[in-house]
Amino acid sequence: MREHLPNIALELLQQLISIPSFSKEEDKTANLLMGFFKFHGMEAYRKGNNVWAKNKFFDTTKPTILLNSHHDTVKPNPGYTRNPYSADIENGKLYGLGSNDAGGPLVSLIMTFFYFYNQQNLKNNLVIAATAEEEISGVNGIEMIWNELPKIDFAVVGEPTLTDIAVAEKGLLVLDCLAKGKAGHAAREEGVNAIYKALKDIEWFRNYQFPKISDSLGSVKMSVTVIQSGQAHNQVPAECKFTVDVRVTDVYTLEEVLEIINRHVTCEVAPRSLRLRSSGVPEDHALVLAAKSLGKNLYGSPTTSDQALIPVPSIKMGPGDSARSHSADEFIFTKEIEEGIESYISLLEKIIL
Repeated sequence: MREHLPNIALELLQQLISIPSFSKEEDKTANLLMGFFKFHGMEAYRKGNNVWAKNKFFDTTKPTILLNSHHDTVKPNPGYTRNPYSADIENGKLYGLGSNDAGGPLVSLIMTFFYFYNQQNLKNNLVIAATAEEEISGVNGIEMIWNELPKIDFAVVGEPTLTDIAVAEKGLLVLDCLAKGKAGHAAREEGVNAIYKALKDIEWFRNYQFPKISDSLGSVKMSVTVIQSGQAHNQVPAECKFTVDVRVTDVYTLEEVLEIINRHVTCEVAPRSLRLRSSGVPEDHALVLAAKSLGKNLYGSPTTSDQALIPVPSIKMGPGDSARSHSADEFIFTKEIEEGIESYISLLEKIIL
């Protein structure tokens, strides 16, 4: 059976690519996945556009591992020269929107689940979850079904990592900031320029270094990414709005970072969310020990995935290359799918057999 899994995975991935599945519009790929599990004789569950299943000999007395990846995509990059939904295989590459992020990891995890599905006497249960809205960190993705799932003890999140293993991931804090001044005529000594007030805070965001450094994730990183102010060339602006992207490591909570920021700036600071927390797994965890025994490269990831919404120890791993994500003419090597399945199976064999 094991040797047939890559071909089944490729066929499923081609079907997924051929169906547009933008975030919040994944109903048709959810239908496909439900049908796929049913065709292979497995009971699957669905809530919203999230689909999940449990291994055949699920035992509530055993710990449970979640295998999770997403089936939503971003919209096609304007630079596409190919049909984003054609799912063509050329020169060992499978092209198409979502092929790399995260179709390849998703179908590889599904095949891994298939491989263990009928096996008895596993040390751990397995749950596979193909979830929605990951690309927008939406509330109708993994969060929607978390309380519907069996109790999860730890998770493997499928993302393109060249099958290297991210043992930690930065959290995300998006801040909407408002500097207030007073309107006046630019030709006279009137008003208080909100842009000048904002500049002082922007300079602080640019230069401040958080004192605690994470062993796996390094420093907290802050970037001012959007700025808006002014209505006319001859009017001193009364407000200046700007947005800050903050990548938070595992040595700070989001609340701690927010408190430090508020102590140092004069502008009003409003976080859009406190949901996307840093995540990771202890060094002595079974997942890390298994990864080390396989000689896998371990690293800390600066990007955010559904790991941020999974409140148990987790790793991020999968076939494909993060550098290809959201790029024009996205692709994954067919060989990478095979390697992804083998990597997932080998990792889990160290833990559940």
